[in-house]
Formats: sequence, C-alpha cells, structure tokens
Amino acid sequence: MTVPRRDGLARRPAVLTVVVSFALVAALTAWLVPWSWVPGGHLVPARVSTLFTATQVARMARYSWWQRGLGWTSYLLSLLLLLALAFTAPGARLVRRATSGRWWLGVPIGTLVVLLLERLLTLPFGIAAHAVDREYGISRQGWDGWLADQARSLAVSWVATSLVLLVVVLAARRSPRWWFAWAGAAALLLGFAGSFLYPVLVEPLFNRFTPMAPGPFKTSILRLAERENVHVDDVLVADASRRTTTLNAYVSGLGSTRRVVVYDNLLKDLTPAEARVVIAHELGHARHQDVLIGTSLGAVGSVGAVALLALLLDDRRVRSRARVSGPADPAVVALVIALAGIGGFLVSPLQNTVSRAIEARADRASLEATHADATFVRMQRQLALTALADPSPPVWSQLWWGSHPTVLQRAGLPKSLREAAR
Repeated sequence: MTVPRRDGLARRPAVLTVVVSFALVAALTAWLVPWSWVPGGHLVPARVSTLFTATQVARMARYSWWQRGLGWTSYLLSLLLLLALAFTAPGARLVRRATSGRWWLGVPIGTLVVLLLERLLTLPFGIAAHAVDREYGISRQGWDGWLADQARSLAVSWVATSLVLLVVVLAARRSPRWWFAWAGAAALLLGFAGSFLYPVLVEPLFNRFTPMAPGPFKTSILRLAERENVHVDDVLVADASRRTTTLNAYVSGLGSTRRVVVYDNLLKDLTPAEARVVIAHELGHARHQDVLIGTSLGAVGSVGAVALLALLLDDRRVRSRARVSGPADPAVVALVIALAGIGGFLVSPLQNTVSRAIEARADRASLEATHADATFVRMQRQLALTALADPSPPVWSQLWWGSHPTVLQRAGLPKSLREAAR
C-alpha cells in the first residue's frame, strides 16, 4: 500500500477554523435557543406525590436503575474498545490488516470491523436491556425482530460512518495541507443532506408509515396546524405498537421531507384531547424550525470538529501512538472513530441542555395552542407511566442523557407559566 507523501498541515488556518466555527455555534446557540423555560418567571417542578403512587415510583426507579446501569456500562466499554483499537499495538495490527489493499476498499472494510467489534462487545448488554424491556412490558418485540433491528442499525451506521471517513481520507490524499477545509465543507453539506434524507431512507427501515385516517380528529389536527401557521401536507402514523408500548410522536426532515409522525399506540391509548396536546407539541417544533436549528448547529459545529481532528492528527505523538502515518492512511479509521466517540461524550451535556430548552419551548407552544393545562399534565403522567421514566433521575444522568425535561418539570410548567403571567 502506498500512502501519499505527507505535507505540512496549514495549522494556523485550521486553528482559526476551530475558533470561528465553535464561536459561531456559541453565538447561534445563544441567539436561537430559548434558554428561559418560563419567560418572565421560573419553573417550579410538580411534586412527585401529586402524579404517582409510591408503588409506581418504586417500579419506575427499578426499571431506570437497570437501564441506566446497562446503558452506562455498555457505553463506557464501547469507548474503551475504540481507544484500544486506536492506541494499542494489537488494535493497530488488526485495523492495519483490515485496511490493507486499495484505500477506497480498506476504509469501509476497516470501518465495518471497528463497528462490528463494538457491537459484539456491547451486544450482551443490549440483550439484557431488551430482556428488561420485555419483563417490564415496555417492549412487545420478539427476539428475531429485535436482532433484525440491530442488524439494520449496524448497516446504517456503517454506511454513514464509511461515507464520512472516505471523505476524510480522500481529502487528505488529494490536499494534505488543506484537507480539513474540503472535509469540513463536505461535513457541512452532509449534515443538511442527512436531515433531509433520513425520513425517506432510514426511518422506513424500522417502521411503516401510513397517513392518518380521515375523520374529526385529523381535521382538528390540520386546523390546529393552520392556526399555528405550520404547513402540514399530512400527519403520518407509525406502526410502533408492534415493537413497543411507549407512546411517542416526533417531527423530522427538512423542506419537502418534513413530517409529523405519531405512534399508533399513542392514538389508541390516549384520549383525543391528550393526543392533540402531544401533536401540538410536535407542531410547535415545526413552527419554530427546531429540526433546522439543530441541523444548522450540528453542521456548523462539524466544520470546527473536522479542523480540530486535523490538528490532532497532525500531532506526531498522536500519530505515533496510533501507529498511523496521517489522515491519508486508511488505518486511521479506528483513531477517527475513537476521537469522535470521545468528542461525542464530552459535548453530550451541552447538546442535551440545548435539547431540553427546545423541548420546553415546544411544551409551551402546545399549551398556548390547546389551552388544556389539566390535559397536558395528565398526558405527561401517562407518557411517563408507559415509558417507566424516572421522575427524579440523578443529576449526572439527566445532564448526559436527558434530552427532555423530566416529567416533574413538564408537569410543573402550566402552573409556572400562569404564575409568571400574573
């Protein structure tokens, strides 16, 4: 295998790119994210005793304890494996063998080896987590369907990760000095393309979607969207009940692929008024262009992340420890995936802090559109019971994994908004 001669990286422009990109993300976050959950006031969470019995709280706590333990153990072990593949001699030899030959074949093959080893290591914890879901009645999915979903998830991760790494290696081979600029531009475009294509390419792999049946309820939803000034061609229903008892809805996509999706069991298990509150929440996301905001922040941040990656790969000590010649070396795949994993771990608290603020705004939008405070609280209680969501998760867990406010925070929102308006 021939690796092109490594020229010096344009370090100053790379540093400038990191600074400008992350500063722009910070500025956009400060400007676009609704940091005040209760404008003009402050949030007072509901008391747990007003929503759940002691027996219900104990059951939710037991379930959450199991899933947190399994999830954290699996996640940390996967990071340790990635670091071992990237920075140890045995790991380097394995990745080197997998990426030998033509670089454009070695990159996806090496990526598959790394991701497959990671999945195999964490598979026992995934099996245990699914067993807990089945025991507590969260999942209705059989083992064959669950394994098929795991295989599909691995395939999606492999394709997406391979594409990114092919761009990195190709850019480094063609422009050793300025590859971070070309790869950063590609990352920016891929971020928007991914959000646009995800609903039509990836989501159908895991669920079937059908238009909501015509009737009074659908008519009320379309009227609600019209009042909220949200253009909705249709509301789709996902056949999620064959897999889970959890009730959910979401909005995804950009432009012509934007869609509001409702789980079929949400329509079955909630009253029309409660379901309308959930859908009003999703229409709030659409009205405020939250998918576009999240995509933009991620895409701009990815430019700086690529430049930071270039600076790390330009460090002789990092290359020596990882036993790679540089970003043009196909064997760099393990190192890039490991660094991305560490980076994702470090920025997760910030991402989830932003996500919780955006979700709180969507809750406010739902309350403003429906004026159904009591129904909102009742619906939040029901959602938490079906998902066995811990009403009071540990602070560190909420910081790292809490993409939504807790059920106590959400249930306390209507009263907090009323008091702020006085």
